[in-house]
Amino acid sequence: MSRRESRTRPGPSGPQAGKYPVRFGTAELQRDWDRDNAWLLSVDGVAQSYVDLDDPGHLEFDYVRRMGDVVDSLPPGPVEALHVGGGACTLPRYIAFTKPGSRQLVFDADDRLVELVREELELRSVAALKVRVCDGRDGVATRRDHSADLLVVDAYQRAEMPGGLATAEFLRDTARVLRPSGTLLVNISDGQGLKFAKRVMATVAAVYPHALLLADPGVLRGRRFGNLVLAASKHELPVETVARRAASAVFPARCVSGSELEKLFGRAEIFTDETPVVTPLPPDNALGL
Repeated sequence: MSRRESRTRPGPSGPQAGKYPVRFGTAELQRDWDRDNAWLLSVDGVAQSYVDLDDPGHLEFDYVRRMGDVVDSLPPGPVEALHVGGGACTLPRYIAFTKPGSRQLVFDADDRLVELVREELELRSVAALKVRVCDGRDGVATRRDHSADLLVVDAYQRAEMPGGLATAEFLRDTARVLRPSGTLLVNISDGQGLKFAKRVMATVAAVYPHALLLADPGVLRGRRFGNLVLAASKHELPVETVARRAASAVFPARCVSGSELEKLFGRAEIFTDETPVVTPLPPDNALGL
């Protein structure tokens, strides 16, 4: 079978909508006809990334916009960023656009998906961005101490976050790689009761003294499945600035930090490499990540 399984818009140049076999399933590229050059990337029916090739400052997914709110609240100037999980590299494109001069490295385990994004979604045009095909945890382990300003964990295989990215051992390694003023960003998906998310919060809090959580109020109350963005640092975070940005969004999000965050995760048990990590799956009617 050829790399391209099928396509619906044949042509000699530009992205081609269609289905493509990748390592962890079948990827699909769909054009957004409401925008001139915007594309949705899904894997096995689960939405993974949305990119506007003409406007990298446009963040369609709410949770990615929340990550953008944190990035926008960092000190001005370029950053050294690591990304565990690539997809269509929406956030790296955004950082390259909003913080020119930034140097970024993406770790992604799906070699065929990386190839697809390079060929169809103009990944090579993103300045100072490199992609390394490897397990994200192994990739982080190769980085020098205090070498990154930003470390983003947004890795999913189909609809599941690899459990090894939620443990205290891995999070301690992220803290080793980040500079004292560096920021960790984690995309978590969870539903009723937030049992998994609360354990991730507790694990992050055991490693990082400062943290904040951004989520839609319905997701935060555990009323529906969705995404939560957790930011953490060894240094104080710009909580008020992030909260203002999130509250003024088209779809507002709540910002929880300090004692309120501690109350939210309560006595949740931390994840370790010795304890099994079972990540929650979205219900059948969920729209994806």
